[in-house]
Amino acid sequence: MKKRNKPSGGGANWMDTYGDLVTLLLCFFVLLYSISTVDQAKWVQLVKSFNPNADQVSQIVENTEIDANDEVPGGVDVDEFDDLFESLKEAVEQADMSGEIDLFKGDGYTFITFQDNVFFDGDSAIIKEQGMDVLAQFASIMSGVKDSVKEVQILGHTTQADPNVPNEPESDRVLSAERAARVASFIQQRTEVSPDKIVSVGYGQFRPIAPFDTPENRAKNRRVELLITKSDAVEHSLEEYYQEMNKIAE
Repeated sequence: MKKRNKPSGGGANWMDTYGDLVTLLLCFFVLLYSISTVDQAKWVQLVKSFNPNADQVSQIVENTEIDANDEVPGGVDVDEFDDLFESLKEAVEQADMSGEIDLFKGDGYTFITFQDNVFFDGDSAIIKEQGMDVLAQFASIMSGVKDSVKEVQILGHTTQADPNVPNEPESDRVLSAERAARVASFIQQRTEVSPDKIVSVGYGQFRPIAPFDTPENRAKNRRVELLITKSDAVEHSLEEYYQEMNKIAE
């Protein structure tokens, strides 16, 4: 009578293999998460779309200054500083604001001039909705080159209302400084560029680009400018940037 061979052990070996697979998958997803970034505003919008009545979204959203209802346009993929100008130019064209926003590209910098009416009403420092849309798009684009940005300067300017009489110093300085600060704050909340690289300056009426003699020239002086410089670029004075831009325009 033949003896039956006893089955060899290891009938549950598949559980070991399965456990290893799950562990590897977990490690894979942890790796993906560690190299990813979370867009806070978009995360809020995503969660709200699943549960519109939610009082709290998640502890992952820590920046309470960004309103959950804010509409942040999707950015353009930019990974090189030299591509920044073209991406910003494309955003301006899509917004149909080429006549109100001027862009210049120089060696290691991009200079943007916004006519005053893009962001603000007269004698106001409250950013208009149209201006918010443009700034949000620009901030998103700048995130793509955050590591190569040396500095983002926001420059606020007024004009001399009466060609023969200088503006009242305090209101002139405060208005230009507050406008620049509000634009800087708005950008900071919507970009991945480090906050210490974002600087706001108010020049009042003292950096004009046109005479004060006509309403058209005075309108040119009312403006907000963005100067975005590359990390390894040689820094120039504001007057030198203006001179170079005039050469480019000619």
